[in-house]
Amino acid sequence: MAGYLMRNFKLLFGVIIYSLLLNSNIIAQDTANTAGHSKRITIMGLGDSITEGGEEFHSYLFPLWEHLFAAGYRIEFIGPRSSKCRIGTLNHCGFSGMTAEFLDAHIDSIYRKYPATLVLLHSGHNHFDTEKPVDGIIAAQQSIIRKIQAINPKVKILVAEVIESGKLPKYSYIPELNKRIASMVQNMHNPNVVLVDQSKGFDWTQYTIKDKVHPNPVGADRMATAWFDALKQILPKPGQSFHPEIVSYKKTAQRDLSLHIFRPGKIKKGKKRPAIVYFFGGGWSVGTPLQFYRECAYYASKGMVAIASDYRIANLDHSTPFESVEDAKDAIRWIRRNAGKWNIDPDRIVVAGSSAGGHLAAATGTLKEFETKQDSFSCKPNLLVLYYPVIDNSENGYGFDLVKARYKELSPLHNIDHTTPPALFILGTKDSLIPVKTAETFRLHMEENGVDCELHMIEGAGHPIFNYAQELSPVFYTIKTLTDDFLRKYGYLK
Repeated sequence: MAGYLMRNFKLLFGVIIYSLLLNSNIIAQDTANTAGHSKRITIMGLGDSITEGGEEFHSYLFPLWEHLFAAGYRIEFIGPRSSKCRIGTLNHCGFSGMTAEFLDAHIDSIYRKYPATLVLLHSGHNHFDTEKPVDGIIAAQQSIIRKIQAINPKVKILVAEVIESGKLPKYSYIPELNKRIASMVQNMHNPNVVLVDQSKGFDWTQYTIKDKVHPNPVGADRMATAWFDALKQILPKPGQSFHPEIVSYKKTAQRDLSLHIFRPGKIKKGKKRPAIVYFFGGGWSVGTPLQFYRECAYYASKGMVAIASDYRIANLDHSTPFESVEDAKDAIRWIRRNAGKWNIDPDRIVVAGSSAGGHLAAATGTLKEFETKQDSFSCKPNLLVLYYPVIDNSENGYGFDLVKARYKELSPLHNIDHTTPPALFILGTKDSLIPVKTAETFRLHMEENGVDCELHMIEGAGHPIFNYAQELSPVFYTIKTLTDDFLRKYGYLK
């Protein structure tokens, strides 16, 4: 008991000292970023199915979120509706099949409930050319703008010249509509109403799906880029931006999988650095490598090669946890195989992750199966850093409904042996998915096999312990302190 109290006293003392040392460049930068974004910035995407997205086509909202996050902006999308994407859901005000007149009829009540800082208006489809709809659409857009500004005079509204369509003659009116939209915005002489030309360079033959209307992935990204370029002129100075090198490590039947690599500056030729590889969480269903961009940038600044890895997820690839584990193992093999090119020490590779990503990290250090290529390059890391990881896939754990009778093949808790790498395990005491007892059992099995396992409980924290897409909280720095100390203990950080 005395030893337990002493360890926790040291941890608490260390966290207090750490939070006081704001002269550290990275910590000071993170703190400044948080302070700079204390005022919440919200965005409402307003439009039809092109805003909403669908089962067979893409909304611009998710790639826009990616652009904004990577550039250092912390922004929340709001609205009465939501659409699935690889980070889970994004909220918006997109109504499939509806017209600008429909939006006008409902915008007053919607905007009063969701008073966004910024509104992105892309509306003009869902009429027929035979209706001669341009006058009505322009009148509706003018009314939408007036109603929003009456509620919030400071709101900034970005109005799009809409993307063109190959569905003709139905949408033959769009070129005329876009000219009228441009004139409408120009004649308002209002700096809070900004024209964004979404039609420029948007070739429907390349950027839409078979229906010749809705954007494919490339088209959605083009739309996102146009919005992003306009938003950069309006938004306040962003926080820390991220600039990883993105390389493909594996081709699958569904898509190419990439590693997002953050390299430390000024590496001497021939100098090998330890690497840390992160797998994002999301129940093997959703998530993005951007989840760990902040951590990757931090450890790259400390001299490590830091990597955020993609893998197959159910939302995009209709995959199962088995494919996710296979990808994780292949990612580590690729990193070892290419260690020389990236100045990585192949004998000092840390694999980290949160939730389902923590499961993948633990899987690379425990499981014997699910490797697509057997060769001389091992997928077993040298250290594990596990944030509220799924490590029990049995009926008493998490994910059994996906793996059922095969859980022993996939469950790290059931595959620990003396070759399992030392691990740092961080869990909240109020985690609704991973019981404290499960974490204690994992540590016990590790110790029984002669393997070090540091288990740290964050009092009162749930699942997840913190949300990477929101502002930093004190617990973020607690986790950073624990991780730093663990890496220093094994000589991976100075």
